[in-house]
Amino acid sequence: MPTDQQLPGVGIQLEIPARAEYVALVRLLISSLASTRRILADSRIDDLKLAVSEACTNAVEATRSGPERVVVRWREEDDRLSVDIEDEGRGFDPANLTVHPPVTDPERLNFERGLGIPLIRSLVDEAEFAPSSEGTSVKLVMYCGPIDDSEDDSKGQADTNGPTDQHQEG
Repeated sequence: MPTDQQLPGVGIQLEIPARAEYVALVRLLISSLASTRRILADSRIDDLKLAVSEACTNAVEATRSGPERVVVRWREEDDRLSVDIEDEGRGFDPANLTVHPPVTDPERLNFERGLGIPLIRSLVDEAEFAPSSEGTSVKLVMYCGPIDDSEDDSKGQADTNGPTDQHQEG
């Protein structure tokens, strides 16, 4: 896993036990950072929280047969923020995921699992999945306004969604 010196931008790292009850802590941290450090609409913060929650839940499930920790990293650059989620589970190949029918197709109701990755991809501007023999790394990117280092009370008022070709309002 990369160290903070290898990661560009401002970084925060959190290591949690691979247990479902800690996913809420990650959501709280990401929500707090996104709402205080960036200019993002509330709906975009909600999208990011949901995407991070899905990725963390997948990481927790992947570690059931291996080491029991998940690492979450927050990074900021001028026009984007990134959240990386890493586990040391078996990993998976995203190219081999089952293709589900469109959400408008009644057959979609027959699928109870396997919806997290498509959901993640629809919520953030970029999602990269990198499986390896050492685990899986998920990188989520959201384009947004600049880092807000001011004490201005008006932050969060602008709706600067950035490039959202992949983002779908829901």
